[in-house]
Amino acid sequence: MNVIHLSVECYPVAKVGGLADVVGALPKYQRKLGIDASVVMPWYDKPFVKSYELEIVAEGGFNQGSQYLDYTVFHLDESILGFPLYLIKVPGFLDREEVYGYADDSEQWLAFQHAFLHWILNNNIRPDIINCHDHHVGLIPFLLKHGNDFKELSNIKTLFTIHNGQYQGWMNWNKGILLPGFDTWKWGLLDWSGSINPLSSAIRCCDAYSTVSEGYLGELVHEAKGLEGLFIEQSYKAHGIVNGIDLDIWTPANDPLINSKYNARTVKSGKKKNKQIFCEKSGISSEGLLLTYIGRFAHEKGADILAAVMDNYYSNNEKKLTIFILGSGDEQIQADIKQVFSKYAPKIAVYFGYNEALAHEAYAASDVILMPSRVEPCGLNQLYALKYGTIPIVRGVGGLKDTVIDVNEEEGYGFVFKDFTVESIVNAIQRALDYYSKEKKWSDITKKAMSLDFSWDKSAQKYIDLYNQLLK
Repeated sequence: MNVIHLSVECYPVAKVGGLADVVGALPKYQRKLGIDASVVMPWYDKPFVKSYELEIVAEGGFNQGSQYLDYTVFHLDESILGFPLYLIKVPGFLDREEVYGYADDSEQWLAFQHAFLHWILNNNIRPDIINCHDHHVGLIPFLLKHGNDFKELSNIKTLFTIHNGQYQGWMNWNKGILLPGFDTWKWGLLDWSGSINPLSSAIRCCDAYSTVSEGYLGELVHEAKGLEGLFIEQSYKAHGIVNGIDLDIWTPANDPLINSKYNARTVKSGKKKNKQIFCEKSGISSEGLLLTYIGRFAHEKGADILAAVMDNYYSNNEKKLTIFILGSGDEQIQADIKQVFSKYAPKIAVYFGYNEALAHEAYAASDVILMPSRVEPCGLNQLYALKYGTIPIVRGVGGLKDTVIDVNEEEGYGFVFKDFTVESIVNAIQRALDYYSKEKKWSDITKKAMSLDFSWDKSAQKYIDLYNQLLK
């Protein structure tokens, strides 16, 4: 079986969030299970692509509206990442330094999808499955079925994987002229409330769709930025498959990015060493509980409540708690965190931006990780944390609800709260502090956390089972 994963992010080539981690791991694990899986993504002007000799495997061109665009397809051998990687370069669109943030993002993703279809059509590439990841490639299922130039590709099956249904890729219909020619009788499959909506189009036109956790699949019928009814209508196509983590990268026993390696047997001493070094470097105390937040400063991640939580805790509690924050995003959230930092330093340390090595160090050093998400399709941070013996404090939504069991329940290993309020989060932190003060109980849950299996092995097989269903 030949499967192409189509995505605008893939670790370690270009990473903004969890999408990159999934696409950078899933095909590798599928290949271990005997599937011919590869990744196709845009070319970015990033250090990774400059570090390797890339082979040119195809060149061509197409019209996007009144503009003629050239494309080049580069190939990187599977020996580097564990799967074949193809990078599509389109001068002026797919040759930029960043993944997102441009005024013409929609034209950029149109060029990527158009170039991809042109390439596989003209080079006799016929995968059994195209696994499309998120709205950036959401027009592929429609164009395969209804694009005038791509009738030869119409038998290819498509799985559309939703990593975050809050982002849908809306476009004004004045950009419809940029689309490849299509059966205009089918324009309604592109439209949602008067706009082109790639996510809604993908759900209607794909052969099946999946979400990155079962919990999130259930939540989409209640909260999906206006697509709730569509998810109910198309639920016969739906599958929930929880993400895994790449143990080649996220294992403290062989992680080259942390200061002191450890395993479940040596977790106590290993984390102590990492904590001392990390806290000294960060200018904070290594005494007491170290709580970390790693992620985007975004409303959906609950980052806007962080400043109020820290202010509330330090104003009303005496127990030793140190906080480390690693993230970037919304400027107002960042300003609020800066203000609290200036008030309570050195109890708080902050790194604005993203640093992969620092994230690994933080997981290895921290006692708990906080994820107060309003929406969390799956969440990977809690899975990384558990592998490093770092206990999650999470709001019980989406994939967090699927992967973290509260310590008050049988076989529990985390701290789960329900309400998105300062008081609810502070209470969860206090519960963690109380648990942390009981050395034997804390030792037991850290060892249990590290023993949990959230590798990609099971989830990769579930994707393969779904592919087989589609091919039948």
